[in-house]
Amino acid sequence: MHFSAIGLMSGTSLDGLDICYASFEKKNNADWSFKLLIAETLPYDSFWENKLRNAMTLSAEQLCALHSEYGFYLGQMVKRFIDQNQLTKIDVIASHGHTVFHQPQNKFTLQIGDGRAIKILNSLPVVYDFRSQDVLMGGNGAPLVPIGDQLLFSEYDACLNLGGFSNISFIHQGKRIAFDICPVNMVMNYFAEKKGEKFDKDGQLASAGTVNQGTLETVNSLKFYQQAPPKSLGAEWVITEILPKLNPLNPEDALATFTAHVAEQIAKVLTRFGLKNTLVTGGGAYNKNLIEEIQKLCDTTLVIPSSEIVNFKEALIFALMGVLRINGENNVLSTATGSPENHCSGILV
Repeated sequence: MHFSAIGLMSGTSLDGLDICYASFEKKNNADWSFKLLIAETLPYDSFWENKLRNAMTLSAEQLCALHSEYGFYLGQMVKRFIDQNQLTKIDVIASHGHTVFHQPQNKFTLQIGDGRAIKILNSLPVVYDFRSQDVLMGGNGAPLVPIGDQLLFSEYDACLNLGGFSNISFIHQGKRIAFDICPVNMVMNYFAEKKGEKFDKDGQLASAGTVNQGTLETVNSLKFYQQAPPKSLGAEWVITEILPKLNPLNPEDALATFTAHVAEQIAKVLTRFGLKNTLVTGGGAYNKNLIEEIQKLCDTTLVIPSSEIVNFKEALIFALMGVLRINGENNVLSTATGSPENHCSGILV
C-alpha cells in the first residue's frame, strides 16, 4: 500500500511553517517505510510572527477570526507548494496548526488554522486538530510524534526533539512512552531576541555568559520536573514559571543558566532510562553548545541525522498521522499521552 501526503507543522519557536511532501509504504501490519521527497521551511514575515506570538492575548472574537485567517494562509502556502513542485499524487494534507492554548488539565487545547479553509483552496482531503480528542479522553494531547518514532525510526533507543520544547519517546517495559522534558528554543529565542538575534547560533551567546547557580537551582526544583510521565508543557507554563526567574539576569547569563538547566534535565532522563542510542532532531540539534553540555552529563550517543530529518521530522510524522487517519488506523499512543487507549485522531474534511 502506497500513500503520498503533505505534512504541515508550526512550532512554538515561531521560526516558520514546515511543509513536507512524503511517500509512505505499508509492507505488513506494522512495517512502514518512508521517503521524504520535498521539504521547506517558509519563514513567517513580521505580520504573521506578531499575530501568532500575540494570539494568546486576543479576545474570543479576534481568535475566531485568526483561526479562519490562518487556515486560509496555510491553504495558500500548500497551494503554492503543490504548484511550484508540480505535485499530482496527494492522498491527504495533514496540518498540525499552531498551538495557542494547551491546558489538558482543563480538558482543552487549541491549535488554530481551520482545516476546512485548507480544503477549500486545494480540493484535497485534509486532516487537522489532532490533539483535542486525546485531551477530551483525559490524555495530555501530547506528545503525538511517538507513533512516527515507533513506525519510522524504531532502530534508535530513543527519539529526542529539541524544538520550542524538548520531548522524548522510547520503549520502556515493552511500551513506547513519551513526554515533554523541558522548554528549549521558546526560552532561548526569547533571550536571543533581547540581543537583536532571532536565535542563539551555535549557543555562542550562552557560551559568553555565566551560569547563575541560584537561579539554576530554582528552575531545576520546579514541580513539573518531579512529576512522573506522561506529562506535557505549554507556553502558559513558560510565561508564569520560567521567564520571571530568568528575566532579572542579563541575556547572556540567562542563556547560560537556561542551557545548563536544559542539559541537566535531558541528561537526567537519558541516564535514568539507560538510553544509549538517541536520535536528536529539531532546531536545538544545531546548538553546538547545548549538545556538548548534554553530552558532558551522560553516556548516551547523540545521533544528529541529515538536516532534512532534523528540520522536518515532525512535519513528516504529521503527514504519516494523516495517512493513518484516512485509513482508520490508530495514530495516537495512549502510553505517550496518558489517554485510556490508543485511538485514531484528527478531524477529516
